[in-house]
Amino acid sequence: MAQLKNTRENTMPLYQCLASPQNIAAKAAYSYAKVNTRKACSHAKMKLMHHMLGFTVVEMMVVVAILAILAMIAIPSGIERIIREEVAAAIPLAEAAKEPAAAQWKATKTLPADNKEAGLPAADKVVSNLISALVVDQGVIHMTFGNKARSILQGKVLSFRPAVIEESQAVPVAWVCGNAPAPAKMVLMGANKTNIDPKFLPFACK
Repeated sequence: MAQLKNTRENTMPLYQCLASPQNIAAKAAYSYAKVNTRKACSHAKMKLMHHMLGFTVVEMMVVVAILAILAMIAIPSGIERIIREEVAAAIPLAEAAKEPAAAQWKATKTLPADNKEAGLPAADKVVSNLISALVVDQGVIHMTFGNKARSILQGKVLSFRPAVIEESQAVPVAWVCGNAPAPAKMVLMGANKTNIDPKFLPFACK
């Protein structure tokens, strides 16, 4: 019994152990370390976020710069394409003068001197949405852009010259658009008055 009593006296209750100065100091140290660890982690996260944000801004600036360069290239190219299409859309009106001119060459080996000889009305009455006048001059067809044509084409002229084999009118007339060369062994007749910027001309007219 005496031995058991001594054992109980020597055994410290659990709540007293947990409340001992040594345990309190350990807890304080642990709490301090935990708080510092959290602060360090938070600081590291903030630095990482700042780094990532900065990198993203740089990337965005690079992307914006690239897009701006592409836009500068694409916009003029798109406008040129639209104007070329407009020029091409106006070309069919020339057929009104091509047929009588080709028929006259085949029949008489001559070309109509003007609209009247070609059987056409006055120049300002041979028109379309894009053409304000069509003139026949010594067999050459000159179309003047106007009406609903874009401002850059207003007043510009596109010519169609007849190319022939002078020795024989049996060979059909070949019509040459704008600045294009004559077919091999054929002779171009008349003057070319085309003054549209070459970059706006369809490929067949260059």
